[in-house]
Amino acid sequence: MNAVSVIAYFAGDPTRTYQLIQWLEVLDVLDEVHPVGLVLRDPESAAVIEQRTDLPVFTALTLADLAELYAELDAKVVLYCNNSLQNFDSLLDSRRLHVHINHGESDKQSMASNNAKAYDRVFVAGEAAVQRYVTELLEFDARKLVRVGRPQLDLHPAPVLAASERPTVLYAPTWEGDADYNDYTSVDVMGPALVRAVLAAPGLRLVYKPHPKVTTSRTPAVAQAHQAIVSLVAEAALHEPGAGHAAVLEGDILAVMPVCDAIVTDVSSVGLDWLYLHTDKPIVLTDRHGDLDRLHEHVPLSRCADVVDRDGVERLTRLLPDRLERDEHRLARTAMRHHYFDDLHVGDSTVRFLASVSELVALRDRLLGEGAGAAITA
Repeated sequence: MNAVSVIAYFAGDPTRTYQLIQWLEVLDVLDEVHPVGLVLRDPESAAVIEQRTDLPVFTALTLADLAELYAELDAKVVLYCNNSLQNFDSLLDSRRLHVHINHGESDKQSMASNNAKAYDRVFVAGEAAVQRYVTELLEFDARKLVRVGRPQLDLHPAPVLAASERPTVLYAPTWEGDADYNDYTSVDVMGPALVRAVLAAPGLRLVYKPHPKVTTSRTPAVAQAHQAIVSLVAEAALHEPGAGHAAVLEGDILAVMPVCDAIVTDVSSVGLDWLYLHTDKPIVLTDRHGDLDRLHEHVPLSRCADVVDRDGVERLTRLLPDRLERDEHRLARTAMRHHYFDDLHVGDSTVRFLASVSELVALRDRLLGEGAGAAITA
């Protein structure tokens, strides 16, 4: 077995593999500098990932398997893209440096998890994330935070849709989360009404691209609303074939964004990805809870976007054409982009990410010396 310098660790079922998949191309770049191995705990997830990458994929079912694998791989740095409880199996290893890299940048409450205290470093996008950790967590050591931007946004996926002569509105809702406190989806509370409002605006094209877990949701209200949205888009496409209305239920949302002119989205990483890549294009943010003051306080993006809740969703029919013609928030978005992503330009995040990982690889060698073995104990 070939030794690796960096492990990307993933403990999650196949429905969560999107969290790791969005990192794969970045890890390919890292692999050119420091050999990377992917360690998964679920065989079905491993099978999904093996189809998406040429990087070596290893499966460790038990804690004993993990200890043996880590001893063989002898990696120096371990990366984590989520907050799975099984991350703590890997964190038992005291001979590696452990880095939380997350799978997106958003204002969801889960983005400032107390679990972050367990890692040696926490990679974040910029100032907004720093403030989020420092404000939300008690006794958190901010020296752990490393600003690297969003390396995934340096990628250039091929567009999955053709451009249109019509202005295109992207509706990209998030999923309902694992708990009520982390539920920001608009799908169940206003999704079908929102889609009807956009479709009622003359001369626009609607593209529906939900979070992957919306399409597999077992929450009845979300599943039913999602199917209703898909049906509405299909009916609109049949009624007006030349409009190009579409539902894109698989693939990378970054490959959908380039042909879109405005976005309607929830509190999630999607709105911030749009802010970074398409700062010059309008954002409409949904407010599931109908509390604008709270949204402005906890979601800075809302201060440079139009906000709609379930009671006002019908106004999208007039709002979107008006915003596409007179974009009143453009300068505010430019300032807000700096708040979330510092002064980074496309390409800079990958440079920062590679440099930060390299520093930790070197630090581990200085702390322990090369060739130190694993130390996972049950």
